[in-house]
Amino acid sequence: MKNREVAKLLFEMADLLEIKGVDFKPRAYRKAAMNIESLSIDIEELYKKNQLEKIPGVGKSIAKKISEYLDTGKIKKLEELREEIPVDIESLSSIEGLGPKMIKVLYRELGVKNIDDLEKAAKQGKIRNLKGFGLKTEEKIIESIGFARRRHGRFILGYALPEANSIVEELKPYVDKISLAGSIRRRKETIGDMDILAVSSKPKHVMDLFTGLKGVDKILVKGMTKTSVRLNSGIQVDLRIVAEESFGSALQYFTGSKEHNIELRKIAIKKGYKLNEYGLFDGEKQIAGKNEEDVYKALGLQWIPPEMRENRGEIEAAMNGNLPKIVDYGDVAGDLHTHTKWSDGANTIEEMIESAIKIGHKFIAITDHAGSLKVARGMDEDKILKQAKEIEKLREKYGNIYIFHGVEANIMKDGSIDVDKKILKNLDIVIASVHSAFRMEEKEMTERVIKAMENEYVDVIGHPTARIIMKREPIKIDMEKILEKAKDNGIAMEINSYPERLDLNDINVKLAVEIGTKLSIGTDSHSKEHLRYYELGTAVARRGWAKKEDVINTYSIDKIKKIFEK
Repeated sequence: MKNREVAKLLFEMADLLEIKGVDFKPRAYRKAAMNIESLSIDIEELYKKNQLEKIPGVGKSIAKKISEYLDTGKIKKLEELREEIPVDIESLSSIEGLGPKMIKVLYRELGVKNIDDLEKAAKQGKIRNLKGFGLKTEEKIIESIGFARRRHGRFILGYALPEANSIVEELKPYVDKISLAGSIRRRKETIGDMDILAVSSKPKHVMDLFTGLKGVDKILVKGMTKTSVRLNSGIQVDLRIVAEESFGSALQYFTGSKEHNIELRKIAIKKGYKLNEYGLFDGEKQIAGKNEEDVYKALGLQWIPPEMRENRGEIEAAMNGNLPKIVDYGDVAGDLHTHTKWSDGANTIEEMIESAIKIGHKFIAITDHAGSLKVARGMDEDKILKQAKEIEKLREKYGNIYIFHGVEANIMKDGSIDVDKKILKNLDIVIASVHSAFRMEEKEMTERVIKAMENEYVDVIGHPTARIIMKREPIKIDMEKILEKAKDNGIAMEINSYPERLDLNDINVKLAVEIGTKLSIGTDSHSKEHLRYYELGTAVARRGWAKKEDVINTYSIDKIKKIFEK
């Protein structure tokens, strides 16, 4: 799939046009890029069917540029912009707080073209003197550069997973067994590469098919048992063909984590066994290996779901027979955080509802931005009331799904909520989120969020640490205090399922489960294609040992209504 590839180019065009000072077009390119990035089907298929303009936000001009790229591998206008403004947009925009306008100033005033130039200018104290920057901004840039360098070579799970699943589906008809392995099977928030295991009596044929996939950029190693390729997206994929009698043990071994596997090998040694990728052996005799479940059983353990294999107590729990029954992907019945054209979304409410029905949801919460967040076109009070009337009509039309009406309001610096209580009290769900002043000290930030939770109409704290994976670090907050307060006030803490957020993360989810704080899964969808991200949030819940009863999205509609009643 070239979806991410095309989206990346359109994001770059948007940034370069904004640096150049062009109005309106940058927003159009970003909207198109966002929708292409989240497509569940291959953009090349839409191109072949002459359906590019059916993608929300893609008009004739953008469709023409996409077609040009898919035909020639280049976009002439983008090449011209790169020549005119020779800036490494991707690396510079990965620095927290650096948007196109600031990049423009840095380029024009200091000749900054990439991260190395930026670091040099910052360390020489040149940035603090620029208009609109200052010493604090310069210090933040130096800190963020270190963060950006540490995450180099990682890929976001939510964007890598569709590519991985696509490869598995393409190879499935030609193998006897196939599965993802490694960190992508454990659903870690970022991955370094992809591991795939398969069983086949025709390994050469399978490897030829694998290296011939259209997303392959380069063949790194090719053999009968292991082949490695690099995709156009930059991700390395390793495909291993293993013997059927060893498939289960190989799957366990290559899934990891390393720490989990070390503990399993210790257990095997204590029992006088040998455990490796080929099986579990008593002397020369293989006693387990064909199925992963049998390997765990032979070691005296319950089978442990891949998401839990991080050596955080799961082995002891499995040994004692009290491993929790974690929430299943099929348990989540709806989405509690979505956006539409009423604020900064790409689709109408009705389009979002119809897409939610298609994926089997029983309910959806329409929670457009409200209040002072102008960049997201936050709704004012009149607009919220008008939206309520539209939703009432749609409830009459769609009896097979319940539509919760809510907003995502902003937690201001002083902890107040920027939407009047007289409006909030009439909504089904109020999500309160930090969208500004991210660099407060822990005590201040904790007090800020706690004050927001004292508002009797707040139901959910959205993306509680405000992090953006690989770009912005979490806010400093006393999470234990926040979770305790949420429990006391009957407020759910969100697992925001958007690929760059996954916030709460698995560590904080586990803490929430231990404290007894309820969790809410919301995709933060800004287009109908984003609704499928609920599976990423469910994966985080599973990695944090959350059970079905911990996640309010698994409840009946009536029970959710009671939780939200204030």
